[in-house]
Amino acid sequence: MDSLLAGGPVGIRPALGDAMGSAAITLSVRRMDGAVDEVGDRSSASSDLMRSAAPWRTFRSYRGQRHYSGTYWSATTQSHVFYESRLELARLLFADFDSSVHGIVAQPFLLKAVVDGRVRKHIPDYVLITERGPVGVGVKPRRRLASPEVASTLAWTRQAMAERQWYYEVWSEPSAIELENIRFLAGFRRERLFVPELLDELRGVDLEGVAIGQAAGRLPQRPEPCVRAAIHHLLWRHELAVDLTDPLRPSSVLRRTG
Repeated sequence: MDSLLAGGPVGIRPALGDAMGSAAITLSVRRMDGAVDEVGDRSSASSDLMRSAAPWRTFRSYRGQRHYSGTYWSATTQSHVFYESRLELARLLFADFDSSVHGIVAQPFLLKAVVDGRVRKHIPDYVLITERGPVGVGVKPRRRLASPEVASTLAWTRQAMAERQWYYEVWSEPSAIELENIRFLAGFRRERLFVPELLDELRGVDLEGVAIGQAAGRLPQRPEPCVRAAIHHLLWRHELAVDLTDPLRPSSVLRRTG
């Protein structure tokens, strides 16, 4: 799970040819104070600007709404990040767990481009700040990818991102087992809840090849529930690893990471 693309990315190649030029692409970024920056020059849309972006749309809750929306506290950003559906929440969990992601911004900007003579607009669901630069993310259920309208929007958005030398990821339903494992580990993501001395003691214990159910016994002087929780925290931090393609269980075997 150290890869940015782990989860459910789906590749959709644009087939727009020369229908869109880089001069016709604009990003509108709303800052936290409400001011809007219009970014035409691709070199101006830095990671720092993305980090300072406020969600472009207003998130509302109302009786009878069809979408499951809310906020998720991210260990990566140390703040709450908005989501508008359960699938977006799943993407947040994967991004928060991904060690290559250093920032997560919801609804980061309004993208405008002229495609075949028409002005098109789109708001990506997320931008992930990574060591290789910003990564735009569009979250769509697989059942909707065959829609011509959806496919067209994702295609010109991908091309617009490529004009700025950004990667654009279309993300659909992940493996149910991986999602459940990461959702479980996310319950141990808050570092402030763990005693630093206990974590350091665990780091000094040889847990390579040890089953999770037996690992807590390696620190008999510590309460077993506390040790077990700390092990799950180190799994969240990628200091320990297990095979997340299988359900987490006491027999899951731990590995030390590099």
